[in-house]
Amino acid sequence: MGRKVLILNQDYSALTVCTVPKAFVLVYLNKAELVSEADGVPLRSISHTYPMPSIIRLFKYVHLPYKGVMLNRQNIFKRDGHHCQYCGTAEELTLDHVVPKSRGGQSKWDNLTTACKRCNSRKGDFTPDEARMTLSQKPFKPSFIMFLRDFSGSIEEDWRPYLNKKRMVLD
Repeated sequence: MGRKVLILNQDYSALTVCTVPKAFVLVYLNKAELVSEADGVPLRSISHTYPMPSIIRLFKYVHLPYKGVMLNRQNIFKRDGHHCQYCGTAEELTLDHVVPKSRGGQSKWDNLTTACKRCNSRKGDFTPDEARMTLSQKPFKPSFIMFLRDFSGSIEEDWRPYLNKKRMVLD
């Protein structure tokens, strides 16, 4: 049961992803409805068979004042595909400040990138231009929906319509 379930708010906007047992409990306790079930994979108890959820929708609207992606080491690694943004290796990864902290660079999404220890050491206290090093992609802050869709592991095909809605993309 390592599958994940997409949780939609009452207005069908994507909220988060949870485990199958948590989603089943929400449906069983009538706090959510089953929108889509996983193909051919039922949940069984001793006396009943239930469809395994793939997407559920909450009955009550949940107001989230801030729906963003937390800035932390693992989320930057996910955004950058667990590869050094200078040389492309996936070994001995660290975080690099594009504009060094000693020069006023801040710990923000658009100034942090994944770098291997070798490249980070080589770049030192310089900017990428000064060190003659090229970033494979410019650092950016992913939106919540983009992060769910692109960086949270595999997504089910039936989730795509809910993760591609333009009205849900937040900056």
